[in-house]
Amino acid sequence: MMLAAIFCLTVLGLSLGYILGYAARVFKVETSALVSEIEVMLPGSQCGQCGYPGCTPAATALANGEAPVTVCPPGGKILAEELAAKLGVSVDLSDMEDGPPMVAKVFEAHCTGCTRCFKVCPTYAIVGGPKQIHVVIRDACTGCKSCVQVCPTECLQMHPIEVTLKTWKWQKPELILALS
Repeated sequence: MMLAAIFCLTVLGLSLGYILGYAARVFKVETSALVSEIEVMLPGSQCGQCGYPGCTPAATALANGEAPVTVCPPGGKILAEELAAKLGVSVDLSDMEDGPPMVAKVFEAHCTGCTRCFKVCPTYAIVGGPKQIHVVIRDACTGCKSCVQVCPTECLQMHPIEVTLKTWKWQKPELILALS
């Protein structure tokens, strides 16, 4: 009796696996190689700061020429330059601000626990419960500022990431051409 059940479940699992594998090949959605390359270049945080619901629709819009190369605020000037080089377009980055990376910080004295902030956080970096103080997980925060915009008590503010041994990076030397 036990062997019959094991045999039936094994046959059922293998047959459904083959059916799903066949369906995946037949109904495969073809994507452009350019869209895939652009999507890899984007941060992948799905924060929505660009106005698109995620990085895949933003990459599609960039590949189709429907969005400017400066569409991704978290990527900054560096990403905009890389996207312009990839797409072969020229871009003026003089009006684009490129500050230090920022993370949200909760001031507990003003937090009422309304839960509006963690409902809009795309990376679930804010934890807490209703009518309790909330905390931001710094490693998960992308600095999208969506939580700051919905906070009714203004207890969330953006702060630059503190420099520690984990976050410190060596400054690249500037290239100086000596004319002699």
